[in-house]
Amino acid sequence: MNSETILSNQTHPGDSSSESVTGDKFKGDGYYGRSDGFHTIQYSTSGFVGTISVQATLAIEPTDTDWFTVYTETYSVVNDEGDTGSYVTNFTGNYVWIRATLSSWTDGIIKSVKLNH
Repeated sequence: MNSETILSNQTHPGDSSSESVTGDKFKGDGYYGRSDGFHTIQYSTSGFVGTISVQATLAIEPTDTDWFTVYTETYSVVNDEGDTGSYVTNFTGNYVWIRATLSSWTDGIIKSVKLNH
């Protein structure tokens, strides 16, 4: 089993601008030729307002058009605050590469996004 931080401490500038972040690519199960394709993502937020997504590709040398979304979650302002918490989700696929992205991000912090496979 591998465990890696695929996106670390991202803090919004706090000016309500809409930001996007695309993390680096990390090896998925398909890279290693594993047959179960089981991946787990854990991420932690603090006052987060925006969309967090996990993208994957089957391409060995991916271009921007090779990536597709395998998980997405959008958080909005509730009771004058963004989302704060720690979350875990699983997805299955023999993906060669995995990455995390943030979009429509207007406030808060992503403390970390971790990949286990």
